[in-house]
Amino acid sequence: MPEMPEMATYQKWLTRTVVGQMITDIEVNREKSINVPVVDFKSALQHQTVTEVSRRGKQLLFHLANGQMLLLHLMLGGWLYWGTEEDAPDRTKQVILSFSLHNLYFIGLRLGYLHLHDQQSAKRVLAKFGPEASGVNADDFKAIAEHRRTMVKPFLTNQAYLSGIGNCYADEICFHAKLIPLRTIDSLSSKELEALYQAIAPTLQAAADAGGYMSHPFTAFDRLTGGMDSKLRVYDREGKACFRCGNLIIRQEVSKKNVFFCQVCQH
Repeated sequence: MPEMPEMATYQKWLTRTVVGQMITDIEVNREKSINVPVVDFKSALQHQTVTEVSRRGKQLLFHLANGQMLLLHLMLGGWLYWGTEEDAPDRTKQVILSFSLHNLYFIGLRLGYLHLHDQQSAKRVLAKFGPEASGVNADDFKAIAEHRRTMVKPFLTNQAYLSGIGNCYADEICFHAKLIPLRTIDSLSSKELEALYQAIAPTLQAAADAGGYMSHPFTAFDRLTGGMDSKLRVYDREGKACFRCGNLIIRQEVSKKNVFFCQVCQH
């Protein structure tokens, strides 16, 4: 599932491609991917200019000139592609937005969605999410973590606590903090809690700078997206040598989610 670094990478690409451009056509192939009748969806978007693409946690917001916006959550398996009919991936596209000669394809939105909102309804939806994980200050982080008995990984991935961290980067953050993700928050010393906090922003920023770990390119000439995949320290590296101590990375399943860590240099 795309996390903050992947959505930040998409935000960069979309700012270059669709911002300032007018939507010339709309195609909806799966009505469940949107939240209003197709006719209303098309009417709201037709001939509207995208004025900005912003991000909130794992969500992207396409701001339109008429004051409305599209809220995108890719969930599991969703991705975007910018191009033409000739170079578009041979995959089912749930929604297609056309911008004159190019199209923005929304692919894999079986669990994800592209919802139309006005300013107030978008605000209500986003109000349930916690502060940006990459920008939360130390005092707020400690206040959120105080008295939590949940394990570190579920704490980091709970979007009501912090926005933007998912399964992959929770494990990566714990590796950099030298903590096992299965520890409980209330078992951490003040020094360990500080180390966890200090690992969050640099880990997410490095991943965003590298293009995230998504394997699908955004365009035919995209050489950025997916650059983080080869830089991951623990995630999806079961049985491989730890980059820090050389021992093997192990995997455990907790609440139907995989957790990757080194049991020697993470404590």
